[in-house]
Amino acid sequence: MTLLSEDQSSRPQPCRLPDPGKHSGGPPLQPSPDRPGSRDDYMDSTEAGVFGAVEPPRRSRGRLVLHGLVMFGREFCYAVEAAFVTPVLLSVGLPRSLYSLVWLISPILGFLLQPVIGSASDHCRSAWGRRRPYILTLGILMLLGITLFLNGDAVIAAVVGDRSSRSTWAIVVVMLGVVLFDFAADFIDGPIKAYLFDVCSHNDKERGLHYHALLTGLGGACGYLVGAMDWGHSVLGRLLGSEYQVIYFFSALTWSVFLTVHLFSIPEQPLAKDPSERCPSSALRLLGSHCNGYGALAKDPAPSGPPSAGADLRPRSFSALGEANSVTSSAKQPNKEAQKRMTFRSLLKAIVDMPAHYRCLCVSHLLGWTAFLCNMLFFTDFMGQIVYNGNPYAEHNSTAYATYERGVEVGCWGLCINAVSSALYSYVQRFLLPYIGLKGLYFMGYLVFGLGTSLIGLFPNVVATLALCSVFGVMSSTLYTIPFNLIAEYQREEEEQLKLQRSRKTPRGSGMDCAALTCMVQLAQIIVGAGLGALVNAAGSVVVVVLSASAVSLLGCIFISLFIRYVY
Repeated sequence: MTLLSEDQSSRPQPCRLPDPGKHSGGPPLQPSPDRPGSRDDYMDSTEAGVFGAVEPPRRSRGRLVLHGLVMFGREFCYAVEAAFVTPVLLSVGLPRSLYSLVWLISPILGFLLQPVIGSASDHCRSAWGRRRPYILTLGILMLLGITLFLNGDAVIAAVVGDRSSRSTWAIVVVMLGVVLFDFAADFIDGPIKAYLFDVCSHNDKERGLHYHALLTGLGGACGYLVGAMDWGHSVLGRLLGSEYQVIYFFSALTWSVFLTVHLFSIPEQPLAKDPSERCPSSALRLLGSHCNGYGALAKDPAPSGPPSAGADLRPRSFSALGEANSVTSSAKQPNKEAQKRMTFRSLLKAIVDMPAHYRCLCVSHLLGWTAFLCNMLFFTDFMGQIVYNGNPYAEHNSTAYATYERGVEVGCWGLCINAVSSALYSYVQRFLLPYIGLKGLYFMGYLVFGLGTSLIGLFPNVVATLALCSVFGVMSSTLYTIPFNLIAEYQREEEEQLKLQRSRKTPRGSGMDCAALTCMVQLAQIIVGAGLGALVNAAGSVVVVVLSASAVSLLGCIFISLFIRYVY
């Protein structure tokens, strides 16, 4: 039950309690005699330097769907990038030994800057809100990047007359577009999730993340479906000039419309300009036990004494970030001294000093994403060169190049199967969870992917390859859900231990642990970008890409079985 009226709930919600003994007026706050421990709770809140925001109003299903449509547009464009980056780069003349380096620049920038930008959005004081200015800026960069990526060759052909330098300039422009798009698309996910957490109650966060996951799968499927169509001989293809221009038209239109809808879906309250701004007096009545979590409403006082073993009857969450949103850094308002200490060096030190089971989870996540990216980023090229025996370096009007393009289109159908199977497997996981647990699901995802990709590499048949594309979805769903749910369970255990010990120690922040997992994705992309091109050049065949993905995934299986802590 909220204690704010409708017009009050529209006011800026984040606020901070005054320091004890430093009130601007009125008597100092006193503990309520009918609520034991309320003074301790007050002291806990002030010692932490934060008072959580008042619970936001409940959001309708339509609002949450409109908010999640940005994930449809983002994944649509991501699918186009994943399907066509390697074919486009090879078609403009990039040497085979260098074609994986395009994935190297963006993750290096992301690995270094992502925590810094996330912290900056936490403290943004724009009148439009904390997250939306960053989302809009990154969205424009995404649009610019995909414009250069899909139209660079045509633009250079129209502008540069010298045939010898045309190829060089085309490579530069296309690579610039890929790096810019990849950088912005990777960074925009954090502010989008933080935006959802800021404007929704706990139950609505769960529902919102469910719609995000569903729309992400649908967006990827539609993106790969558009790439699988033969637009070159269609009316749109003749009207716009080429197949790539048609795909760009659909991508730019989808992203522009859904980004605009997202930005106006749910109003975002700006961060208070004055750090000493007080909360409404009614909000002070919300002080309850700190066991409710940051930003939670006061609940009826629980009976005194240690909790029973069966007291926690909450079902385990299976949304992408699940219960990890209750103590995220975006829900806290750190004081000025803490803000000064928030540097990349301090964040990196916190990651290094994390408990051993968190560090092992990061290593397994790194192995999983390395295997997944090895396969996904070069799968359409594998289909064009190995399965269909095409040649991306042949003349564009030759049979060999047409065969390669056909293989890329069929590869898009395979990636579409991957997106659909990922969404379906997310629901299957719920039924398997009671029987094999989170660690069992984690192990099974890596094992199925490793065996499936090995069969694809050893027996590159069209029908078998398309059928085995469903294992990509199993791995995708595993990587997007299981590690974050393991973090949520680890932190739930730690919070329960602190309650049992009656410790005043602040629990670990989920935001830091989720950021560490995200950094592993960037690091995996750096490893793939730095090493895979040289490996393909040494082996002389793209089949080594799929076999490498299988080997790393099976290595991840062994690591999970030995080092990932089981959650009861």
